[in-house]
Amino acid sequence: MSAQANSWLRFALVAGLLAATGLFLRARGSLEVLPQRQELRHLPSQLADWTGRDLRIQPEVLKVLGAGDFLSRIYGRDPKEPYIELFVAYFPSQRTGSTIHSPQNCLPGAGWTPVEAGRMLLPWDGGESIPVNRYVIARGLDRQLVLYWYQAHSRVVASEYWAKFYLVADAIRLHRSDGALVRIITPLAPGESPAQGEQRAVEFSRSLRPALESHIPR
Repeated sequence: MSAQANSWLRFALVAGLLAATGLFLRARGSLEVLPQRQELRHLPSQLADWTGRDLRIQPEVLKVLGAGDFLSRIYGRDPKEPYIELFVAYFPSQRTGSTIHSPQNCLPGAGWTPVEAGRMLLPWDGGESIPVNRYVIARGLDRQLVLYWYQAHSRVVASEYWAKFYLVADAIRLHRSDGALVRIITPLAPGESPAQGEQRAVEFSRSLRPALESHIPR
């Protein structure tokens, strides 16, 4: 099967799954539980030795994202070192059409092309590791390392398909459809290897992880 056929098949599967998920969640909307949490704007701007400043999300982007709570912030710790760009999207409910958008769809639209795509294990709570998506993207001579994952109800997954599966399962079991996307991007300096950028992103994630607890409910 050609790459184009594979792409269309993947698109059809995702579209069908999203439609079925939306219909199911809408049918169960009256039973939905909306957990208490802190808004993302209260996420600390100081995480260990990382200092953050907020980025404005354009109104047209917010319109595409839908009803949710969003944070875009730059963190830095050394002027000589590339920064970390953090984006978190939390949806209290995904039953009304506002759902998590995969970065695989939005990054090409911004002119970035994946040159490496795969997954890696990110150190997590209790000495465990979680699978996250790992991309190296390029636009002209610029390169960036991207890590992202889906997080909800004490669960972290890399696959958007599994995220949709658990969305339906948790709507049945917990009467909840909330969930979040967490994305970390760091530019690769000239001559810097993706492994060096990955190390920087992993170090930042260690400081970020406990701070997310009050913003993405278990």
